[in-house]
Amino acid sequence: MSDSRGATPSRLPWWQHGVVYQVYPRSFRDASGDGVGDLAGTLSKLDYVSDTLGVAAVWLSPFYPSPMADFGYDVSDYCNIDPLFGDLATFDALVAAAHQRGIRVIVDYVPNHTSDQHPWFQSARSSKNSPYRDWYVWRDPKPDGSPPNNWLAVFGGSVWEWDDATGQYYLHSYLKEQPDLDWRNPAVEAAMFDVLRFWLDRGVDGFRLDAVRRIMKDPELRDNPPNPASRSETHKPRGEYDSQLHFNDIAHPDIHPAFQRIRHLLETYERADGRPRIAIGETHELDWSALCRYYGENLDELHLPFNFGMLSVAWNARAVRALVDGYEAALPPGAWPNYVLGNHDEPRVASRLGSPAQARLAMLLLLTLRGTPTLYYGDELGMQDVPIPPEREQDPYGKNVPGLGLGRDPCRTPMPWEGTANAGFCPPDATPWLPLGDDVDEVNVEAQLADPRSMLSLTRRLLALRRASRALSAGRYRPLDDADVPDDCFVYLREADSERVLVALNFADGERMVRLPDGECEVLASTHLDREAPVEGRSLPLRAAEGCVIRLR
Repeated sequence: MSDSRGATPSRLPWWQHGVVYQVYPRSFRDASGDGVGDLAGTLSKLDYVSDTLGVAAVWLSPFYPSPMADFGYDVSDYCNIDPLFGDLATFDALVAAAHQRGIRVIVDYVPNHTSDQHPWFQSARSSKNSPYRDWYVWRDPKPDGSPPNNWLAVFGGSVWEWDDATGQYYLHSYLKEQPDLDWRNPAVEAAMFDVLRFWLDRGVDGFRLDAVRRIMKDPELRDNPPNPASRSETHKPRGEYDSQLHFNDIAHPDIHPAFQRIRHLLETYERADGRPRIAIGETHELDWSALCRYYGENLDELHLPFNFGMLSVAWNARAVRALVDGYEAALPPGAWPNYVLGNHDEPRVASRLGSPAQARLAMLLLLTLRGTPTLYYGDELGMQDVPIPPEREQDPYGKNVPGLGLGRDPCRTPMPWEGTANAGFCPPDATPWLPLGDDVDEVNVEAQLADPRSMLSLTRRLLALRRASRALSAGRYRPLDDADVPDDCFVYLREADSERVLVALNFADGERMVRLPDGECEVLASTHLDREAPVEGRSLPLRAAEGCVIRLR
């Protein structure tokens, strides 16, 4: 066996031992009857989040006032609620109700850019003499009238948009409706820190920082070099954007002091009331050393730089184990790992893996590895991507960069609560903002709660085991290297104090035999939910795409 990784702390804050559940409010539950989910709808389903699932925290995707060019990631007022979703009183009631149930609340924070309808930008573009002009990145054209440099926007085209009124270009990393803020201006940082304080004062427990690596760019705005391989620097091809190596438009080293200042602000609140606050960063880094730098040399930056490695790993035992081991080895001492299998920007895990059985295996993996898992709404049901007819397509990414499957509508479809019309997401006479899947008669909460072997029943069982087991929630990770482990199986131990739990996953499409350690062994859960019993003998047969959680004595 290899060396164990990760000491077992005597006590962990909530964000280390619990599970984060991501809610996309537009798609979770519609209480107003307009076909769009809202905060009142989320509030009405908190018992599901707390009692049915039993997660530690809910992460709410954006609910701010917005023209919705990018569905809330183009913010026109950072300190209010879009009427589509409710109002501040509803938000306060949601936070209070969540806290009463022991659920922490994490909100999306969009620091890199505002909407072009934000009052700051409206003033900035009104005149070169506006006090808000240097809150954004404006530059003169080159002598030939072309943009200031060659940078490309993620959502297609140049990052530079010409403004006729003032005769300059402004920079936008995404849509032209999302102008980038200039975080090198102290006034911008001060204003955006006031935004953090506004929501902290309303009781939130942390922030998921959107596109956070982009807040510091090369101050000289130098061109990006060409990408000789034209391969994506992340886990999916992004068209013309991949023609460059993004050295200068993202993650300048000056980003680290900015992260330290954000961390200091959160710790100021924690010291005041003893309640830990958390900063989770959307940090798309495939290189472990680069990702781990965002923890900070003294663990004084992001609490959890999102680890998206599982989104692109080849789905086999060897590759998955290499990913986990490489990540564990790269983590700085004391840093806490995390894993993501899906979110509002990625294809559903059940669709990505192409098999319900493999999706169940992935859920067992996610909820038994060391670190903080993030669970995307609906993945606990095995929801799949929903085909979107062209006339219903809404996501600007898919529209602006066609032909690459980058549209995110299929993974954002409404949560199916029951087998009635519109699946209980919205009233029967309303039209959901995105279509529901054809399988909602079976893939819905009500039906799966009634089925003891459903995907939801499996998720609930694994979440309950994780809460009850110190080894699973906080223990060390140790992979088994013994010759008794077949190549297409991934087997590891989770250990805390005297508790030992073995996790065995068979990625193959046929049965495999795993040799167990000496001593008494009891299956606590399997992906099939049909074999909770002591194990006879020293060998455990794993069926195709089956995983088991086993207590060792």
